[in-house]
Amino acid sequence: MAIKCMTTAKSQGESKLKQEMKRKHRVEFGSSDESMVPENFIWPDEFKARESVPELDVPHIDLQKFVSENENDIEEATRLVDEACRKHGFFVLVNHGVDMELMKNVHECMDEFFSLPLDVKQKAQRKVGENYGYANSFIGRFSSKLPWKETFSLRYAAHHNLPVTHDYVCHHLGPEFSQQGKVYEECGKALSDLSLKIVELLGLSLGVPKEKFKKFFEDNDSIIRLNYYPPCNKPELTLGTGPHCDPTSITILHQDHVSGLQVYVDDQWHSIPPIKDSFVINIGDTFMALTNGVYKSCFHRAVVNCREARKSIVFFLCPADDKVVRAPDEIVDKNPPRKFPDYTWPMLLELTQKFYRSDSNTFKAFTTWLQHKNLATAASSLAPSL
Repeated sequence: MAIKCMTTAKSQGESKLKQEMKRKHRVEFGSSDESMVPENFIWPDEFKARESVPELDVPHIDLQKFVSENENDIEEATRLVDEACRKHGFFVLVNHGVDMELMKNVHECMDEFFSLPLDVKQKAQRKVGENYGYANSFIGRFSSKLPWKETFSLRYAAHHNLPVTHDYVCHHLGPEFSQQGKVYEECGKALSDLSLKIVELLGLSLGVPKEKFKKFFEDNDSIIRLNYYPPCNKPELTLGTGPHCDPTSITILHQDHVSGLQVYVDDQWHSIPPIKDSFVINIGDTFMALTNGVYKSCFHRAVVNCREARKSIVFFLCPADDKVVRAPDEIVDKNPPRKFPDYTWPMLLELTQKFYRSDSNTFKAFTTWLQHKNLATAASSLAPSL
């Protein structure tokens, strides 16, 4: 049974809470004037958002049919996933087995957390170069094209016997947040388990044994990210999340009822609106490398609106630090030559956290950066000692 979160927003006080959150976020986003969007949140014209865009045609994959071992169902699921991942890397997962009461509890905990005073949230402030903690529009890391959002990022380590997610919350926010930490830990476990079924499906779609990728990710060291996108009076001027490709492996997204996800396909933006009790799945750069570029990591973004806040829960599947990201020989043999250098996930993470803001060229920049780094290492090893 899912752990319940202790909610502070009772039904009779919800409207008052929303008004207070709206006031707080005007201050936290750099303006006391509701009609203003601060200059560092304004994006250039070529990035300007449109809320009304065509809907992307993505397959809806029934996971229970895939795990049923019915050959026809498996063949249909792998065919649809293969087509989608070769084109844009997005599909929707339904009948997935994750307890939706748990996801509801996570959303309730998010409501509690993001309605806290700023100084309380900042006890878990994410520092520049770090991967976990609270971030308010990444102020401090970037000075322009800031995203109109707050985030709370947490580590989930499948290979640890200790509850690292829960312990992080309690250590930074205090023992009174233990219940929230337990909910987030349970969510990480559920989505980690789901991710292993997804990579089995992707393996079969690629024509490799389904255990291939499951074994690679069994000891995953992943990221849970809670996103809160406040309403914006002039949403056409800013973005909730700027255009980027995920540098991670597989992304599992749970949206609330508010639309905001947009994907760039065939030279235009498309939306993937929320579907009740479903997850949106997309391929990241690291899994693209594991497929030797057969499956695509696609450009996407999040837009905001002037009517209501949007929340999303994201699980970024990442390999353990010591796992070498290298496409299996059987995939490369069918799709030669080998297109990407070998690397470990912390190498790519270092680039995106310290040196490069994720966009459509992240992996190309990483390849160049890695080559230069390897050359410098080789040169230093050849240098004569004094």
